[in-house]
Amino acid sequence: MTTIDLTPIAPEQLREPRPAVRRVPLSRLTQVELRKMFDTRSGFWLMAGIVIAALVAAGAVIAFGREGELTYSTFAKIIRIPIAVILPMIAILSITGEWSQRSGLTTFTLVPHRGRVILAKAISSVAVGVVSMLLVFAIGALGNVVGSAVTGAPLVWDVSLTLGLYFVLGNVLSLLIGFMLGVLIRASSGAIVAYFVYSGLLPTLFGFLATSQGWFRELQPWVDVQYAQSVLFVFGAPLTGEQWANIGVTGVIWLVVPLVVGVRLAVRSEVK
Repeated sequence: MTTIDLTPIAPEQLREPRPAVRRVPLSRLTQVELRKMFDTRSGFWLMAGIVIAALVAAGAVIAFGREGELTYSTFAKIIRIPIAVILPMIAILSITGEWSQRSGLTTFTLVPHRGRVILAKAISSVAVGVVSMLLVFAIGALGNVVGSAVTGAPLVWDVSLTLGLYFVLGNVLSLLIGFMLGVLIRASSGAIVAYFVYSGLLPTLFGFLATSQGWFRELQPWVDVQYAQSVLFVFGAPLTGEQWANIGVTGVIWLVVPLVVGVRLAVRSEVK
């Protein structure tokens, strides 16, 4: 005889096993964010603007620079001026687009962990900043060679590897300040205005205080982030321990703390 097992089956046994869900790798998120920075029309022209501005600045140095000023450091400093404005704008738009263009509804549905998306945006923004600085050095070198050939001035290569790394670090920090404002405000127009206040108005006020108030003169390197970071663009002697401390303290006050606050707000805020 055949026996029949009448033991009841638990509901859990009737369910099919679910496949393991794997998180999207951070490398793939970074690649997607890099692609998004180039895909839009505004993003493309911002990237193209870096090349155009660098070439125009190098041409201006050759056309209007004095013979003794046609050095590699001069080209790097002049080319940096427009780049220092464009790079923070790229970082700001990379983060504020999720809120201002309502693409965050799609992005945060596909990747619910907003912190990982913000981290991917930060990595892609820094990557663009580093590549842009390499482009600055390349165009500066080309301008130095062409300027020497046109004017007959001797070639002067006065930027060492250490000073070049300082230069890259200073520009990346400026880019991260723009990124921080984008995370904190999450609106393109407000973050852009805040950046110009951050980089223009506040240093002017701090400079006025340092000129008129003796007690603030010694305090300025510890509270003025632009003043503390300006030594990274001098192309002079290596930085001292106190100068690194100034950069670290002002970076914590004006970059790290607001960025942490902005990330917490961005993770918890409602995306509409």
